[in-house]
Amino acid sequence: MESVLVSGASVAGLAAAYWLGRNGYSVTVVERHPGLRPGGQAIDVRGPALEVLDRMGLRAVAEDLKTRIKGFSVVDRDGNELSRDTESTPTGGPIDNQDIELLRDDLIGLLYDETKLKTEFLFDDTIVTISNLGPSVDVTFEHADPRSFDVVVGADGLHSNVRRLVFGPEDRFKKRLGTYAAIFTVPNFLELDYWQMWHYGDTSMAGVYSARNNSEARAMLGFMEPDVRIDYRDRELQFAELDRRMADDGWVRPQLLELMRSAPDFYFDEMAQIVMDHWSIGRVVLVGDAGYCSSPMSGQGTSLALLGATILAGELKLARLDHGLGFANYFKRFRAYTERTQFLATDSIPGGAPISQEQFDLIVNSITLMNY
Repeated sequence: MESVLVSGASVAGLAAAYWLGRNGYSVTVVERHPGLRPGGQAIDVRGPALEVLDRMGLRAVAEDLKTRIKGFSVVDRDGNELSRDTESTPTGGPIDNQDIELLRDDLIGLLYDETKLKTEFLFDDTIVTISNLGPSVDVTFEHADPRSFDVVVGADGLHSNVRRLVFGPEDRFKKRLGTYAAIFTVPNFLELDYWQMWHYGDTSMAGVYSARNNSEARAMLGFMEPDVRIDYRDRELQFAELDRRMADDGWVRPQLLELMRSAPDFYFDEMAQIVMDHWSIGRVVLVGDAGYCSSPMSGQGTSLALLGATILAGELKLARLDHGLGFANYFKRFRAYTERTQFLATDSIPGGAPISQEQFDLIVNSITLMNY
């Protein structure tokens, strides 16, 4: 039985673990966090990614976990409502559609439950070195003993450790979008009823939306700044930067700035994309944000993660353990689709529609032909 190490226990990593395990691999997942990472924004499973949930047997339960948001309001700095919309989302898409919007950590929980019995998890650990020159990949960890694997999958996000160790420095592949955002859980202090509220300043935004049947809320703070560099690991610097930029911008920002410091799941990072001309070297391959991050601004990151993991596992299965052929076909089949979704975050869409019907059908047919 061939062995695979997956770095990262988020959507891409857990989906890859599921499909690779189902295809006969012995799967180990290493995750830097002591357990599943909590929190995160409400995310959408869209288009052909819904087919992935179907084939995993998770679509019905995911539907049950939908946020069921009814609409949103835009307010001024004093909280006076400027507009109200029950037909579309803040990004312009219709509320009444086939997409499944649920909390990131709820989707993670579903994927973990489907993989935990057949997968080895190394929580609170990380890869230190990768030797990718022979018939296997030799890996050392911060805590666990050194191991060898037939394949290593980097599914560890925008700041991928695997990508840095094998492909090179992050800045070589990162396209910055000039925006920073924080997301964290807060009490539903605005008493929102399946509702979102947003305020937009000149260079900042703040939003709050109810979650988990109105029992809590998620808050988001964001600002535009093309030149600043803020370490995604430096929590105190992030707090200070948000204080400096938000404190005088009105609405409920003072309350949110206070609540963020005690939030159990505070997350802050820049909006960026990863653009690469290959996703594999030797026996190491990237999936999800590690290889083709489209940024949350595209609204497609979760769908890309589910699709990428599924197609990667399917191509390895079709290649009958020829990992080089499987990796090459995964890249060939999926690259154009990832490029088109990245255009959604920048609006620089060449040739009209971001995803053509032909590309959409190709991905759906790819999943179907893999015959899971």
